[in-house]
Amino acid sequence: MRARDPAVEYPPVRLDSDALDAARLPAGQRLPGVPVMDDDGEPYALLPASALVELPVPGHVIEDPTPVVVDEPHADRLCQAPAGRPVADCPPGERRKPPIADADDTALEVAALMARERGPLIAVVEREPDRERGGSRLPGVTTAAHLLERLLGVT
Repeated sequence: MRARDPAVEYPPVRLDSDALDAARLPAGQRLPGVPVMDDDGEPYALLPASALVELPVPGHVIEDPTPVVVDEPHADRLCQAPAGRPVADCPPGERRKPPIADADDTALEVAALMARERGPLIAVVEREPDRERGGSRLPGVTTAAHLLERLLGVT
């Protein structure tokens, strides 16, 4: 088994991508985060889903949620607040470069990388040697659950 085998396809997300669209990715695929690519197509940052959850919540509510009473229609409107905002608006303290596995790495290499990094998600890349500046393509991401499922034969 190679790193590409348990990888879940993931559309590219960039700093200028719409934050609401980016938030839909981990929601729809139940993934712990979003890998963000730079302009050269290289993994730039791993944005945890928790940072995307924070986008529609006003800062004063995060600091002290006790006195806040929001009815359901207003709460639903808050959830649309990230629309049109770029991923770059997500909390910068939450971003870190994602662990990267080459698509041809073995399952053991991916498991070792995940164990070293203690991260919930590995970006799987395929290098494009014919590109002038190098570059890569992100065929997908692998989570600990995906990897364990393949390694343990769980269906």
